[in-house]
Amino acid sequence: MSFNENARLDSSRVSDRRGKGKGIAVGGGLGGGLILILSLIFGTDVVDGLGLSDGGPAGTGAGTSQSISECLDGADANERLDCRIVGTAQSLDSFWAPALAAEGLTYTEPGVTLFTGRVDTGCGAATSAVGPFYCPADEQTYYDTAFFDELVAQYGASGGPLAQEYVVAHEFGHHVQNLTGVLGASAQDPRGADSAAVRTELQADCYAGMWAGAAATVPAPGSAEPFLAELTATDVQDALSAASAIGDDRIQSMATGQVNPESWTHGSGDQRQAWFMQGYTNNDGGLGVCDTFSAADLGSPGA
Repeated sequence: MSFNENARLDSSRVSDRRGKGKGIAVGGGLGGGLILILSLIFGTDVVDGLGLSDGGPAGTGAGTSQSISECLDGADANERLDCRIVGTAQSLDSFWAPALAAEGLTYTEPGVTLFTGRVDTGCGAATSAVGPFYCPADEQTYYDTAFFDELVAQYGASGGPLAQEYVVAHEFGHHVQNLTGVLGASAQDPRGADSAAVRTELQADCYAGMWAGAAATVPAPGSAEPFLAELTATDVQDALSAASAIGDDRIQSMATGQVNPESWTHGSGDQRQAWFMQGYTNNDGGLGVCDTFSAADLGSPGA
């Protein structure tokens, strides 16, 4: 999904903390849902207690050669990943504010933080090993941009823009769940193919699809032009490739050669794709189109 080149970006929307953490390599992709679930169950220091906060030698994290303050417009977002995250966050804000207002809810903007290696959060200290994640304690989303390289090199996803933007939109979906009051359900039933944790993650995928389906029609604040141009079939396939690549079944098969649904926390690749498309094709139907908690069959959205 390309940005309209003249769309104005506000770099202050994103906190850039890259180069300020320890030099820890990106790990095995435990998944952002892990830090979310554990922090909700056990408290904000759980990640430190599990040893995830210090997965490698101390040192200075890799710096960034370009300042995020240089992210000025859509042309920059089309060229640079960090600028793309800025623009995606603004586009998501533009979509979710009226979408939640239509449900009688007030949208508050989640924080967006870029980091390198390690970051301190309201849910405890975390490393890149957990992947992108949302922390409900401080209502912030966190991204080590190196993850997006791992998404392609390690998990085999497309490197297309909407694959990256889908990841950001998924984490914003968790913030929407926090605002609607359903996010905590994952802590009560954190594991298994039919668990509340899986239903929570699939709903966030569906919310990402809702945004993707509508983003090209929602104007940026103070403008008649949206941040994003119309999606192409290739864009949609990029997003679906990312959804499939980080399905529990695919990750488990890559890691162990076996698939164990009883330990799932995010859902299968096919389920993640299906719920993204559920939101994408029904983006004007309200939050109810993403009601994974009432679905009898998580492989058949709407059933």
